[in-house]
Amino acid sequence: MATYAIGDIQGCYDPLRRLLDHIRFDAAGDRLWFVGDLVNRGPQSLEVLRFVRSLGEAALVVLGNHDLHLVMLAEGYGKASKEDTLAAVLAAPDCAELTDWLRAWPLFHVEGEFAMVHAGLLPQWTVSQAQTLSDEVQAALTAADYREFLAHMWGSEPTAWRDDLAGWDRLRVVVNAMTRMRFCRPDGSMEFRAPGAKGPPGRGPDGCVPWFDAPRRASADHTLVCGHWSALGFRQDANLLALDSGCLWGGSLTAVRLEDRRVFQLPCRRQIEPSGWQ
Repeated sequence: MATYAIGDIQGCYDPLRRLLDHIRFDAAGDRLWFVGDLVNRGPQSLEVLRFVRSLGEAALVVLGNHDLHLVMLAEGYGKASKEDTLAAVLAAPDCAELTDWLRAWPLFHVEGEFAMVHAGLLPQWTVSQAQTLSDEVQAALTAADYREFLAHMWGSEPTAWRDDLAGWDRLRVVVNAMTRMRFCRPDGSMEFRAPGAKGPPGRGPDGCVPWFDAPRRASADHTLVCGHWSALGFRQDANLLALDSGCLWGGSLTAVRLEDRRVFQLPCRRQIEPSGWQ
């Protein structure tokens, strides 16, 4: 039995199946951890969703920003982008079943020394606190009135955590950190709008650092498994496995076997024309 963490799929179904063949994935004994963004921008989001759902207990998913975007569109919230490739999912007869299944996944998962999240954790959050906050968001996404949360979920404010945050502001900060964040300022606040906020670490906004390089990061006692940042690319440090190696953009699709941290990568054909870092 092996556990493989896999980087952002974003609708790239064929590369995913090739990678699983390459690692000789066995659904009867192996497990797959998906770091979020199963869908969007690539050409086969519907096929990805149906396949990952069919894996049952062999698959574990944390939600990414594109996954939440799909859920919002399916429920009549948010705004479609000209770069979206979600039409087939939204028109599918099993759309509601797929988005209900997707909506039920958490933002964060902890198991042993590993903690998986799509984007990152704010510097002041311990892994235990992050798990509690993820549970709060998951409860809101699966509550009977979850559509009310969807109506208030999107937005970039507030940018910083406070323990006394409540209501939609509290949940929105958690969603933004765990599904959208790349850079933090010295005070631990998130930066989404400044020039360079989606670029590689060396060309980030002035005065900002990648979230994982923040001084005294409270989650550094675990290995954080994440994706979201194709401009960062694959990176393996003592307490970080960053797995978005840009499959969508013609890079590679990456899997890491967590038991021994062996890396598996396959080159990918570009799925869309680049229009800036995503």
